[in-house]
Amino acid sequence: MTETKGTVLVIGSFGNSGLFRISPASPEARPRAGDIRASPARPNGLKPWFGRSGGDFHPFMHFLDLTLPTPAENLACDEALLDVAEEGGDAEVLRFWESPSYFVVLGSSNHAEREVRLDLCEQDGVPVLRRRSGGGAVLQGPGCLSYCLILRMGAECSTIAGTNAFVLQRNAEMLSTILGEPVRHEGLTDLAVGGVKVSGNSQRRRLRFLMFHGTFLVRFDIAMMGRYLRSPSKEPAYRKTRAHEEFLRNIPVTPQQVKEAMKSVWKAKETRGDIPMEKIRELVRSRYGVKEWNLKL
Repeated sequence: MTETKGTVLVIGSFGNSGLFRISPASPEARPRAGDIRASPARPNGLKPWFGRSGGDFHPFMHFLDLTLPTPAENLACDEALLDVAEEGGDAEVLRFWESPSYFVVLGSSNHAEREVRLDLCEQDGVPVLRRRSGGGAVLQGPGCLSYCLILRMGAECSTIAGTNAFVLQRNAEMLSTILGEPVRHEGLTDLAVGGVKVSGNSQRRRLRFLMFHGTFLVRFDIAMMGRYLRSPSKEPAYRKTRAHEEFLRNIPVTPQQVKEAMKSVWKAKETRGDIPMEKIRELVRSRYGVKEWNLKL
């Protein structure tokens, strides 16, 4: 699903002002309990990574293990990292986060009533939000490991289909190595094991950088999907009208195994990154925390 908005292309989904710096040397800047989870920086021995496009030299990809307190802030963080890169930042980023509570997130063009059981979400206090990237509605929460890649528009990422193939081939090979069984790129942006989905993904493109984000099901209560999500209005052929419980499965690995494998395949290293907290707060105020935005369709 693709939508063009000015210089932004939405697909079926550092500057100094207002930044929060994760730095053990700065007590006032350390994350407080309940604010964020962030791994302490440590050397990992990775060699510099020569860029994927035209021989450009890019020293490394930043790694960020950061879960903010609310679903709205976590969705806003992915977008803020893309905006910061587009507006003059030069670093690619690999971020991980895992929401401690359940919430539904719609794709940019989804109709809420068609995709979501809004009455049960309201009854159970499950928030319904809308992301900027495309794709279908998903339920996220404990056991659903989310990741976000901020990538340059290099040769491998010059087209939508090319980006999907480039990223998902790497991720499939990574998962296959961990699991010891084949992992296939299915549909537009799914990863599947034995024809059963284990990862969904989407992208949003700007001029210089793109955001490619998705999830890995590692210990998720899949029965919850059917409680809050309707059967999707659009589905890949390989789904064959299966119910959520038959179409989805967890992979028998720990979140840490996935993180370490992704860090390796994407040549990411842990850093004391600058987190654009003011931009995140503004996105929550103007979009992700606004019911009219989340339920606009």
